Formats: sequence, C-alpha cells, structure tokens
Amino acid sequence: MVTVGQIAEMNSNGLLSTHPTESVFVALGIMAKHEIGALAVLDGGGLVGLFTERDYARKVILKGRTSRDCTVGELMSPAVQIKPDASATDALALMAGAGSRIRYLVVGTGNSVVGMVSIGDLVKAQMSAQQDTIQALEHYITGQG
Repeated sequence: MVTVGQIAEMNSNGLLSTHPTESVFVALGIMAKHEIGALAVLDGGGLVGLFTERDYARKVILKGRTSRDCTVGELMSPAVQIKPDASATDALALMAGAGSRIRYLVVGTGNSVVGMVSIGDLVKAQMSAQQDTIQALEHYITGQG
C-alpha cells in the first residue's frame, strides 16, 4: 500500500510555497513555471492556507480585480492536511467526503509540511496499484509467478 507521503515524495517539484503577503501575480508565475495548480501558503514556517487556480478564477477574475493588486493572503483557501502515513484510499475518501470540493491535500502534521498531493496524483497511484494487483493475479492464475 502506497502512502500519501510516498506519493508526495515522487512529485518532482517538491513542496512549492508562497507567503500570504506575496502578490497573486508572482504566485501565478511560480505556478505557471512549474505547471502546477496550487501553492502551500506558509508564514513563519507554518502552514496558513492554500492558494489555487480556482481561488484566482473565482476571487480575482470574476470580481474585476487584477492579480497585481491583491495578495495571496486575501484570496487563499483553508488548507486541508493529511498525515504522511495515510493511504491513497484514505486521501481520496477525504477529498470526496460529504460536500468536499478538495483537489489538493497538504501532506504533514502541524507545522511540519512535507509536500502536497493532487487528486490526479492519487488517482494515478491507485491505478498503478490496481494494475500491479491485476498482474500478480494473472501470474498466479496462469502459474507464471
């Protein structure tokens, strides 16, 4: 069983973050450069929120603001954290929970943040695990393993 911490470690970008006082324009530049959809928002080493493309689309563009005149702290959403030893299945259940619209989870506990995973990261991990199980069963059934 793959853990959320292991999935986060596989992300080539590591943990990318911003500060609440950073301009949205700069944060979007970081996201574009690394082709990601969210940044952890850290202040004093501690997690204070999450800034996503969705935050930008709904709180800047649709309200007639510009990315240069507002800060990440004004727009960020609450971050949802999950422990590194949690399973991908547990993470997907958390994301899909009652009324949840969560696409990103911050991996860590308290102020110790080790990474972030997206729903896409988790789905890929689940698909890979299922493929491994199918191959193992096929080898067992055919006597090849």
